[in-house]
Amino acid sequence: MTYITRATAAAGAVLAAAGLLLAGPAQAASRATPSGDWLYLTVTHGESPSTESHGTLLRCDPPQGHPHAAAACAGLAAAGGDIARIPRKDVFCPMIYAPVTARAHGEWKGRPVQFQETYAGTCVMNARTGSVFALDE
Repeated sequence: MTYITRATAAAGAVLAAAGLLLAGPAQAASRATPSGDWLYLTVTHGESPSTESHGTLLRCDPPQGHPHAAAACAGLAAAGGDIARIPRKDVFCPMIYAPVTARAHGEWKGRPVQFQETYAGTCVMNARTGSVFALDE
């Protein structure tokens, strides 16, 4: 039978707390500032900001964090990181007005990226931005 004294338990608790304090800020800092090419992408239904937005962090070195990361990163690379320069697809979209607002902020090749555009619908958004804002699987 093993008995643990209060002093031993207290010393273990202090060491565990110290380990968490030392590890905590380093992990938080690495999550707060991604490195390489990255964009935080959101799609909001409607024309104004709301709490009903769907978002994800797209990282491109290697492609991850997005359902279509490889295609989104390839499209961004071809456009030099400028979402507005992604070639438009020729598609037929339904003539139903259901606006969506696409937003992106992040960094591409060391330059800050800011993008916001409202489209008549998801089909139009995807035709003009490729896979970048295709956040659903």
